[in-house]
Amino acid sequence: MKQFIIFLLLFLPVFAEAQPQQNKSDSLRLALRNAANDTIRMDAYGQLGYYYQLINTDSSQFYLAKSLSIARRLKLKIYEAGILHRQGNMLAATNYPQALQLLLQALKIADDPASEKNVWNLPVGSTPHTQRLNLLGYNHYNLARLYSNTGDMEKQISSLLQTKRLAESVHNPDLNLLANFTLGDVYFSKLNKLDSALYFEQRALSFYSKSADKTLVGWAFNILGKIYQKKGNFDLSKDALQKGLKLMQEQNNRAAVGALSLSLSSLYKTITKPDSSLVYANIALETYKLYNDQRGIANAYSSISSAYGEQKRNDSAFAYLKLATALHDSLNNVERKNLLAYQNASFDEQMRIKNLEDEKIQIRTKIRTYAMLAGIAVFMAIAFLLYRNNRHRKKANELLQKQKEEIAQQKNNVEQTLIELKTTQTQLIQSEKMASLGELTAGIAHEIQNPLNFVNNFSEVNTELLDELKTELATGNMQQAIELTNDIKDNEEKINHHGKRADAIVKGMLQHSRSSSAVKEPTDINALTDEYIRLCYHGLRAKDKSFSATIKTDFDASIGSINIIPQDIGRVILNLLTNAFYVVDEKKKSGIAGYEPTVLISTKKASSKVEIKVTDNGNGIPQKVLDKIFQPFFTTKPTGQGTGLGLSLSYDIVKAHGGELKVETKEGEGVTFIIQLPIN
Repeated sequence: MKQFIIFLLLFLPVFAEAQPQQNKSDSLRLALRNAANDTIRMDAYGQLGYYYQLINTDSSQFYLAKSLSIARRLKLKIYEAGILHRQGNMLAATNYPQALQLLLQALKIADDPASEKNVWNLPVGSTPHTQRLNLLGYNHYNLARLYSNTGDMEKQISSLLQTKRLAESVHNPDLNLLANFTLGDVYFSKLNKLDSALYFEQRALSFYSKSADKTLVGWAFNILGKIYQKKGNFDLSKDALQKGLKLMQEQNNRAAVGALSLSLSSLYKTITKPDSSLVYANIALETYKLYNDQRGIANAYSSISSAYGEQKRNDSAFAYLKLATALHDSLNNVERKNLLAYQNASFDEQMRIKNLEDEKIQIRTKIRTYAMLAGIAVFMAIAFLLYRNNRHRKKANELLQKQKEEIAQQKNNVEQTLIELKTTQTQLIQSEKMASLGELTAGIAHEIQNPLNFVNNFSEVNTELLDELKTELATGNMQQAIELTNDIKDNEEKINHHGKRADAIVKGMLQHSRSSSAVKEPTDINALTDEYIRLCYHGLRAKDKSFSATIKTDFDASIGSINIIPQDIGRVILNLLTNAFYVVDEKKKSGIAGYEPTVLISTKKASSKVEIKVTDNGNGIPQKVLDKIFQPFFTTKPTGQGTGLGLSLSYDIVKAHGGELKVETKEGEGVTFIIQLPIN
């Protein structure tokens, strides 16, 4: 009975809030039905999408898609980017490739000052410029969440620092709260630096009073409570978690209510209060059921089982452990189905290969038979010729002797000619290689600027910290001085890390300029492809500032590493990308109305091979020259703009790897080059 009363007292605010939230939903639907024009309809769809974001993600995505369609039709670029980044935010934990695509689309729009030209319904006191910078900050924050989910902590911290910088530039308390509490979470959960984590969470809470979105603060209280728990300050931990829970119940933020309840359950388990641990685990369970968060429900089942175990109620503990296990198994069922589908596809492929081998054996048998018959015929013909030519042998021998003398005389000339041909061939290949190196140089310069910026920034911070250290030492504040020295040491490690990063980029450039060692090594083909996309694009931009093209990627994350010579395959990818960017740029210059130059790069694992596709929407390759494109010295570029060796060398490199280089084209619509490489 006691547990039931506590449960009602704690969870009642969530149900009390349901009626006002329902009224809000009804008012938005009424506004949608009575909308007089597309802009009002677009805004109603967008607000409904935001309303359902913390309640039902499927409904949220449905309404956001409706709003996005209208925004694009009305060419409201900032509003469009806002919808895209919200859609990407919701997918950041479940569909990484689609989330990245949506967030990068939003980033491209928000990063372009031209998007400020057509803006609708600005908030009071806001300008198109500040609205765009706010959107850019939120987009960097959502990219940081995605990088966190994919395990790229370096990019996550970089994006969070960008978010913090933009938030401070536009004085946005909501964005400042987000950036600081997430940085605190990184320092707590990934770097285990509790003091730094505590600083960022307290910094985040300092923006709470000015924040318009009160649903954000619950997450800061959740991390703050966990930090205090780990430091052994259980009273402070409980105060932070209970305060956050109360605020999030008032805001009907079910996701935060569930997370805070689970944290309180864990805290009470740590201080051996299983009754309270069970109460909060049940609150989390009911909340996650309302939110339809299956992973949260499974975690709540586990917490309830653990609480019952502490109470020595083994039957109940086992029952909930069974529920948790079953739900975890169900959540992993999709992955098992995918594995089974892959195994079935692999078996079908093996059977197909076996049938092909059987057909090849039959064909070889027929060929041997025909070859034997042809050999007999040839033998008979040779016998006849030998008989006929026997009479002319003497004369032929005399002629042969004369020819030998002539050949001996010309031998030196022929050998010299061969040496010159080989030298010319080597020079042409090196010329093509250096041409690709030139394309890379500008892109590498862009890439190396990033770690150098880190080195400069952290060096400036250390200078400021040293000034503070002198002050603290002068005043005798040794504790603060020690903390400052720790911060300086951390920054020095970061300077060293990014210095090594710059060094690696330079070494990579030198490695590209040297001859290949012809030694295969395990290589992440997705990372290699992504690197050459950026280097090629930035290289072309450095040569021609007017150049621009839309780059789309679709990488198969299941590929992993394959054995290749990375420098050689990198040259192939670079050559295909350079050609693709060239043809779409040429088509753009022709002035076709509505044409958007686009290059799509995708990777795919198919049975025992990996496919890399480079597709452009240029003018395609005419059928009359399609058979010549892999021939040395053949080029469709104007004189002086191509050697005609790029595709020929690429073809030879792929063949040397045991793979194939294919081309598919439709005249007037574009070209797809397909690199097929064996996995083993």
